[in-house]
Amino acid sequence: MAGAQYEVRGSMAIISMDNPPVNGLGYENRLGIVSGLNKANADEAVKAIVLTGLGRAFSGGADIREFGTARAGMEPSLQSVIRYIEQSAKPVIAAIHSVVMGGGLELALGCHYRVCAKATQVALPEVKLGLLPGAGGTQRLPRVIGLQQALNMIVSGSTVMSERFAGTKLFDELVEGDPVGPALAFAEKVVAEGSKKPLVRDLPMNDPLAEGYLQFARNTVKAMSKGYPAPMNCLEAVAASVSLPFEQGLKRERDLFFELMASDESRALRHLFFAERAASKIPDIGDDVQARPVTKVAIIGAGTMGGGIAMNFVNVGIPVVILEMTQEALDKGIQTIRSNYENSAKRGKLKLEQLEQRMSLIQPTLSYGDLGACDMVIEAVFEDMAVKEQVFKHLDTVMKPGAILASNTSTLDVDKIAAFTKRPQDVIGTHFFSPANVMRLLEVVRGKETAKDVLATTMKLAKSIKKTAVVSGVCDGFIGNRMIEQYSRQGLLLLEEGCSPSQVDKALESWGMAMGPFRMADLAGNDVGWYIRKRRYVERPDMKYPKIADKLCEMGRFGQKTAKGWYQYLPGKRDAIPDPVVDDLIIKHRESMGMKPRKIGHDEIVHRLIFALVNEAAKILEEGIALRASDIDMVYITGYGFPAFRGGPMCYADTLGLFNVVQTMQQFASNPHAAPEFWTPAPLLARLVQEGRGFQA
Repeated sequence: MAGAQYEVRGSMAIISMDNPPVNGLGYENRLGIVSGLNKANADEAVKAIVLTGLGRAFSGGADIREFGTARAGMEPSLQSVIRYIEQSAKPVIAAIHSVVMGGGLELALGCHYRVCAKATQVALPEVKLGLLPGAGGTQRLPRVIGLQQALNMIVSGSTVMSERFAGTKLFDELVEGDPVGPALAFAEKVVAEGSKKPLVRDLPMNDPLAEGYLQFARNTVKAMSKGYPAPMNCLEAVAASVSLPFEQGLKRERDLFFELMASDESRALRHLFFAERAASKIPDIGDDVQARPVTKVAIIGAGTMGGGIAMNFVNVGIPVVILEMTQEALDKGIQTIRSNYENSAKRGKLKLEQLEQRMSLIQPTLSYGDLGACDMVIEAVFEDMAVKEQVFKHLDTVMKPGAILASNTSTLDVDKIAAFTKRPQDVIGTHFFSPANVMRLLEVVRGKETAKDVLATTMKLAKSIKKTAVVSGVCDGFIGNRMIEQYSRQGLLLLEEGCSPSQVDKALESWGMAMGPFRMADLAGNDVGWYIRKRRYVERPDMKYPKIADKLCEMGRFGQKTAKGWYQYLPGKRDAIPDPVVDDLIIKHRESMGMKPRKIGHDEIVHRLIFALVNEAAKILEEGIALRASDIDMVYITGYGFPAFRGGPMCYADTLGLFNVVQTMQQFASNPHAAPEFWTPAPLLARLVQEGRGFQA
């Protein structure tokens, strides 16, 4: 039987879903369940049916491999499978274990009874894909666990452990271990007692406080879901379970589901779902490439970045040796790590014994000799090639053969760094984003001589420390910082043309960016950009850089760390307060250039910056620096605060249509102060427009 196994034990039939890894409800699995139901109902010797899942899950829901294919819509649909279960002449008992999510939970809710193993993960996570449960989940779940708890689960998409539902109608029994045996015993009891086959759909919805609670929830969800229509649609679907008969509620759920399916936001979130999985796939590295063992890691530098990197490893139980040049710097770095953990403990996110256990995994040292036994070393020193040279020449002499030598550089040439050693095959870039213990993104920079097993090891390790790793080739700034340079440059040009820093930031933030370019610069440190620009003046004398940022830095306004940057900051606070001193600086700068300010609208501000990302990204893609367009989207979603509901810069450009993007770029090119030479479409972008295709096509 395709997609499900069928067996008879005594008077009981067992249908076991068999679609690894999580028994996704693909066409063959759905067909197998219905075939098993038909077979069991036609067999007079069978008195009841147990439905379960083999392997790691009861069912994790829809089969993502069928998304966007004809098979996804082929009958029997999940709705049809549930209807056949409800109509079964013989009772159907779900034997649930490990994971029951999405369509898997909807399937279980269609069964007459449910026996569940303890410690099972339960969720309806569709909202995270910009959707809602579309097979009756919004109508059935409130009937078994109550309106408020069901609404919270569906709107948040959060995972809840099965024990939380003890005493509710969701589970008839909670058992230890494999639930199949207890489910068979439960089935025998049902048959012996001649019990009727209860249907969740028939349970009444009696909540006298429903109307008031739903109104409160509408106000709350609306305020918290800007840019994301799915949470409100989830809420309205659940509300239908209260106000409408079951079948009408199902129809309302489906209407709201298809409304979301057609939305740009849902398409963007589904794109990111697949993009994250694609990012881990490297075309020339198959399963035959074995990762090197990494049981101990060394970090060079105990500053903000080095300490944050170290926390990633000790959080998952990997011991770390941290090297600094002075005892004072070392003590300060270790204390900062402890303070971070203490703050987590105060918020209830960490137990005191966990704090001490993690700190015990950190070995501070002032000696390179203590690093030799480590399997990997990551340097997080000052972003200067001369400093990197000293560090890597030293590491080359002390690290054991086969150790991975990684640089946390954010812009520098990894191949040059590798050349400082006699083992360039062991060198790789690991560009963490600050704060490194919080930010999800890790740019993994593959040098021209980086060994395949070194890359495979780094990607595997990134997953272990819960990072989203994206592979980049070697170029100045790699993927993210190379693109952000053009984005920031357009922001500076807009200041010269008439904008204020807060006007630019507010335009981008209202569009969905977590932070505008000037607030971002203040957070990162304006001196960082200044250092890069000084290098650019030598290396790229043809590229125009507005001098206003240099003038700001010459005043010592480096951002939050100096309490003054593009904004001013009060002690102990991070609120960006516009500063008249900066306004005056900009006015005088314009006057020195003979520039008359003009009124600049929201749309021009947003698209000058966002299309700057897109055009530079197209160059990066064609050069092979990024493996795929979706990798670039993942970099910006996980590392730069790009709004997820827009899917990343490449997805957003595809949504608008690349023809329209290029048309707008041509308008920008007509402005002599907008760096018109930059707005020539990248060759790949021009070619895709000519072919009528998008980046993802």
